[in-house]
Amino acid sequence: MIAPAKPFSESCQRNREPILTVLQQHFAGRRRVLEIGSGTGQHAVHFAAHLPTLQWQPTDRPVQLDGINCWRDEARLPNLQQPHALWADAATAGLTGDIAALRAPDDAVMPGFDAVFSANTLHIMGWPEVQALFAGLPALFGSDEVVLAIYGPFNDAGRYTSDSNRMFDAWLKARDARSGLRDVQAVDALAAGIGMHLLDDVAMPANNRMLIWRHRAA
Repeated sequence: MIAPAKPFSESCQRNREPILTVLQQHFAGRRRVLEIGSGTGQHAVHFAAHLPTLQWQPTDRPVQLDGINCWRDEARLPNLQQPHALWADAATAGLTGDIAALRAPDDAVMPGFDAVFSANTLHIMGWPEVQALFAGLPALFGSDEVVLAIYGPFNDAGRYTSDSNRMFDAWLKARDARSGLRDVQAVDALAAGIGMHLLDDVAMPANNRMLIWRHRAA
């Protein structure tokens, strides 16, 4: 049996250090991190290696899991968990996949997650899937206090923040009319709807941003 080729993303290689700097600040004191849309698995390996006190849980659609495992198997990090299937499903208005296994695995340091991270996902999904992602998050929260970090390009009140983002948005919509850059305000409204408040909005290289929310249970 031929082993799958290890996938590689140049953008993941470029942005991993700036993202890590933000996560080191905002994930301090967290214990268990859910990564949504792990893609190639490069981010999961890099962040788990540099944040060894965190249990890092990669997830993505089933077709991505073999590639993530290529990176995980090579890295052999004790805090990097086996990837599980998880994706936003507009039909169910929530998250679909290995929900039960993710929330309470046998070796979990805690049930559920006290941190969530996702990079370059919201502009790839259709808006109904973005809504489904946020609607499904609370079922996976496992602490009275959860930090959510989302990285990527965003618009501001319907306006592009750079010419490169304008061109990128046009490229996305030509490929898939349902995709495109999201407004910070619209995404923040979804977060507020599940009890999260915007804690930080960090300018990142290449006209990207890192949005940080915090959730405290009532």
